[in-house]
Amino acid sequence: MKTNEVERRKQFVHLVRSGQNKAQAARIVERSRSWGSKWWQRYCQEGWQGLEDRSRRPKRHPTRLPEEVRTAIRRVRSELEATASQAEQLGYIGAAAIRGRLQEEGIQPLPSISSIERELRRAGMTHPRRKTTATEIVYPHLRPSRPHELNQADILPRFLSGGEAVACFNAIDVVSRYPTTAQYARRTAQNACAFLWRVWQEQGLPRYQQVDNESCFSGGYSHPYVLGKVVRLALWVGVELVFSPFYHPKSNCFVERFHQDYAAFVWDKVHLADRAAVQKRSALFTRLYRSSRHHSQLAGRSPAECHRSVARRTLPPHLQRPTSLPLTAGRVHFIRATDAQRRIRVLNHEWDVPAAQPYQGVWATLYLSPKKATLSVFDAAPDAPKRRLLAKHPFPLQEEVVPLQPAFRAHRPPRHRRLLNRLLTPLLRPFTMS
Repeated sequence: MKTNEVERRKQFVHLVRSGQNKAQAARIVERSRSWGSKWWQRYCQEGWQGLEDRSRRPKRHPTRLPEEVRTAIRRVRSELEATASQAEQLGYIGAAAIRGRLQEEGIQPLPSISSIERELRRAGMTHPRRKTTATEIVYPHLRPSRPHELNQADILPRFLSGGEAVACFNAIDVVSRYPTTAQYARRTAQNACAFLWRVWQEQGLPRYQQVDNESCFSGGYSHPYVLGKVVRLALWVGVELVFSPFYHPKSNCFVERFHQDYAAFVWDKVHLADRAAVQKRSALFTRLYRSSRHHSQLAGRSPAECHRSVARRTLPPHLQRPTSLPLTAGRVHFIRATDAQRRIRVLNHEWDVPAAQPYQGVWATLYLSPKKATLSVFDAAPDAPKRRLLAKHPFPLQEEVVPLQPAFRAHRPPRHRRLLNRLLTPLLRPFTMS
């Protein structure tokens, strides 16, 4: 097509040079008079080469990054890649980490995340992402918008070269990405309680604390209706414990992702002789991670800056963790999926959910009060704008339930304000997360 168009221009010039005026020559080649004037002028100025197609690329790029900024992006990426291989440094090389480094260096204009990613692709410095497969069951989940709303905790088992086991307990605030780590010899309920107590001392009391279904968290798999040490500790301080679905790490994805970074820095870069070395190495990683600016979701802030920007509930000073805990009024949550018979398994007991569909993700809440206890099953999480009650069962108790102590009671707004917040949260979430 382009060749034909160039030949048409040459034919036009031939006609003009043979005696035709420009308007007549343009009509013969089926083009307009202005088209003819343009190409005759181009021929007069540049000769036959002037009739060839020119690049449509603009001569100026007002939004294009200056060359010195593009060079800085490539340089910082290269420096971060080299730093990532060092034992005493974090391994973040993404666009957010690059932008944080450019900001520290005072580079102007400071490029956006998308501009940095575009420059990395242009320079061939990107790494392809792994493909993920979609899950069959869609589970309800919380959608926190502020720090201290949801904390996820999990255990990463590791072994020293001599075979000694190390239980690496990790926890992270879902919104601020502020972490806490601790290492123990065994995965016991006593160590789980000690770890969560440490998390709440360092980070403050979250509204929801999410854990998986390991026996050290859940109280075991043998007896029905058992409310173990971790459940009692969370109830005692007014924290709502959330148990993840069975065999579904994606529901605990924030701490699972933190496990990867933790293992890469603590375990993969150096030789660890004993648990004391693991603890020292873990403390270094935690300190570096809290001050790093690699998270794109934090808009250039570090986890520490984001976490401290919001007021938090704290444990009373000098409060000691009790060795024996009563059953305290409160709520415990379980994310589950119904089976083929529309039942869910909660606290080692099967509960019917006739209003649900087979293999549907549901949210079960155990309500404990001094007067009664019930297990209610919903189709959505507590912070959803709308949700439907699918089933309600009385829960058998073998002991008294005591009221929550005043020191742990959250200052909750009136009921109408809570309902309004529940409706507005989905609309405001994109702004609060930025």
